[in-house]
Amino acid sequence: MSVTIWHNPRCSKSRQTLKLLTDRGMAPAIVEYLKTPPDPAELRNALAKLGMAPRDLMRRREPPYKSEGLDDESLPDEALIQAMHDHPVLIERPVMFAGGKAALGRPPERVLDIL
Repeated sequence: MSVTIWHNPRCSKSRQTLKLLTDRGMAPAIVEYLKTPPDPAELRNALAKLGMAPRDLMRRREPPYKSEGLDDESLPDEALIQAMHDHPVLIERPVMFAGGKAALGRPPERVLDIL
């Protein structure tokens, strides 16, 4: 099974999730999403697989959330998705993809649900 993880090496939860996978003998494809942000179509696909609304996948304490006015509840989903692409620091991490499904690694063990 092909496994991919949107990873931030500076994030402890992301490192823990990656270790959890490698300890089980998996070699996931690692996408450092801060260096290579997912495009809006990839974000829409991830949200659909996660069963989440855009705001649910956003880190609301990151500076761009406030500075870009993303706390405005009237903003359409597409504006939030574009903001995550433009400011990938806003994307909650890690996100793992396997078998046509996705899981947010918070807590890290949650990703095991889709394996």
